[in-house]
Amino acid sequence: MTVKATFVTADGERATAEMASGDNLLAAGQAIGMPLEGTCEGQMACSTCHVIVAAQWFSKLTPASEEEEDMLDLATSVEPTSRLACQIDMCEELDGLEVRVPADAHDMRLG
Repeated sequence: MTVKATFVTADGERATAEMASGDNLLAAGQAIGMPLEGTCEGQMACSTCHVIVAAQWFSKLTPASEEEEDMLDLATSVEPTSRLACQIDMCEELDGLEVRVPADAHDMRLG
């Protein structure tokens, strides 16, 4: 099954990613050019894929692990609904998920 997630940039631009159920939100965001570096390649050893989940979607996510919470402590612009995109595996229940990319996000791979 294909699911969608919408990324909102700091400028308010919206971009929708389509992916298979089970795919990772970080990879989907990178595939459409979002500035989500993912330095650790999804190993939860950095916070460069920090996103802010829209409030109406936050409770639908599996709760963050203690390790993820520790990594979010290192991120800038953290909000109550902040998560690491590498820890969000998309599924049918998350079809339509909306996340905001923090203004200070930068992907060194993109220059």
